[in-house]
Amino acid sequence: MLQKTKEEEPKKQLPMSMENHKMTVMPLPKGRNSSIQAFIPACDSTGNDGDNNNITKNLPFSKHLHFDVCKCNTTWLKPTTSPFPTQRGCNAVDPFATPHDRNYDQWIIQHPSALENFKEIVASSKGKSIVMFLDYDGTLSPIVDNPDRAFMDDEMRDAVREVASCFPTAIVTGRSRDKVYKFVKLEELYYAGSHGMDIQGPKKGPKFTKIKEKAVVLFQPASKFLPLIREVYKLLVERTKSTPGAKVENNKFCLSVHFRCVDPQKWSSLAEQVNAIIKEYPNLRLTRGRKVLEIRPIIRWDKGKALEFLLESLGFADLHSVFPIYIGDDQSDEDAFKVLQHRRQGAGILVSKSPKETGASYSLREPAEVMKFLHGLVESNKVTVN
Repeated sequence: MLQKTKEEEPKKQLPMSMENHKMTVMPLPKGRNSSIQAFIPACDSTGNDGDNNNITKNLPFSKHLHFDVCKCNTTWLKPTTSPFPTQRGCNAVDPFATPHDRNYDQWIIQHPSALENFKEIVASSKGKSIVMFLDYDGTLSPIVDNPDRAFMDDEMRDAVREVASCFPTAIVTGRSRDKVYKFVKLEELYYAGSHGMDIQGPKKGPKFTKIKEKAVVLFQPASKFLPLIREVYKLLVERTKSTPGAKVENNKFCLSVHFRCVDPQKWSSLAEQVNAIIKEYPNLRLTRGRKVLEIRPIIRWDKGKALEFLLESLGFADLHSVFPIYIGDDQSDEDAFKVLQHRRQGAGILVSKSPKETGASYSLREPAEVMKFLHGLVESNKVTVN
């Protein structure tokens, strides 16, 4: 079992106002003297943040965000009871997804199609500012055997570009920010990589904005864990190389051990290998996703916290003035769905063909439906504007 260690609460920046997507620092609230280091890099055309040329600023805490203690359940790693099925090959059943069965009809009633209920969603957003949050893998691109080849097609890229021209839009992913930028290739988006631990604003705004600055805000609450992440990455690569099909991915502030192409009979032993390493590092925690084991720093930060941070940074602290839409397919996206539930606003949309326990209000079956939904938002916005 993993050692339980008190999580650290990351220090955060001042809220920033949103004026045509232009991010500006708000005045320091009285009584807030603590500060963090935030980096304001000049982003180049490749999406790299120019680590050697960072300008460092001291920015104070935000007083608006609150954190919940993260609990990590690792009972699924017990070697005495394997939770894994016996199918072989890269297309074996995901052990973390509920099988598609006769319960699907009941599940879809509780989480109806966002396409079939599109008018309802648009009506709920009337008079409010829509802000889009999109996961990447399984949402904008199909799930593939090789994570390095999870390419977004041009049609989906065009759909995301059009949405970003209408609403502030963020990609929130477990991938490293640099890697997902190379997949998406759109400069007008906000990118939150490493499950929200690496957030950067757009280099350029939509056509109707007046952004003139070349520098953009970069927020990295887990920076001090980088040496530790690099050390554990090397260990994981060395220890897992004896397991055919296993792939360790360095996502900068977190690590992923993919087992989609591992013999299912070896899934448990692989998980035990990974767990044995992480037990020696009390400042790291182990979570799971869709055929992936994920290692993150023990700080109270996730995709839900990233959503809150971005909303506040955009100036949407008023709960009644914004309508966040979050679309994702993974267990890690549930943190964002919970935030929307707590705020009692917006729409959480799960991408899944199978019934799963989720905090999302709506569902879409696959990336193709996500694209239709995005096109629908763009067309609806044109009608509203006209």
